[in-house]
Amino acid sequence: MRSSVSEPVDQAYLAALRLLAGRDYTVVSLARKLEQRGHGPEQVAEAVTRLVGERFLDDHRYGERLIAQCRASGRYVGYRLRQELKRRGVPAEVAAELLADPQEDGEELALARQLISRRYAGFDPGASDDRDRRRVIGFLQRRGFGAGVIRQLLDRRQQID
Repeated sequence: MRSSVSEPVDQAYLAALRLLAGRDYTVVSLARKLEQRGHGPEQVAEAVTRLVGERFLDDHRYGERLIAQCRASGRYVGYRLRQELKRRGVPAEVAAELLADPQEDGEELALARQLISRRYAGFDPGASDDRDRRRVIGFLQRRGFGAGVIRQLLDRRQQID
């Protein structure tokens, strides 16, 4: 027969497994979610440790997937991607390791061109007025593109496809 001491740990572990069946979590975000659901800190810590040991919970894998998804969609790049990793609970050292291999400027420029052609169809840097240029600049800055990439993209001699 099981002891009553391990039952809360089992309950927290089972709740964590149910949460992980729906989507990935970081260690921090899963612990926070379990505590919100009424599990004690000791039970949460044991459940999280067990899940990490069983490789159901891995911040590195979570960060890799998030980075790939964000870069593919163009949602976040550069510093904005680093902020998003931090907001979602990826430890700073893991984020630094994952972002150590930055995208080439050519890749970022191509991604920025693709986003602009999709969002602002027919945008021409040479023929646009200041208002349209500011709108495009703000759009790219909010996604984390650097000033160099934006400057290259909005060079009046360039044509956006």
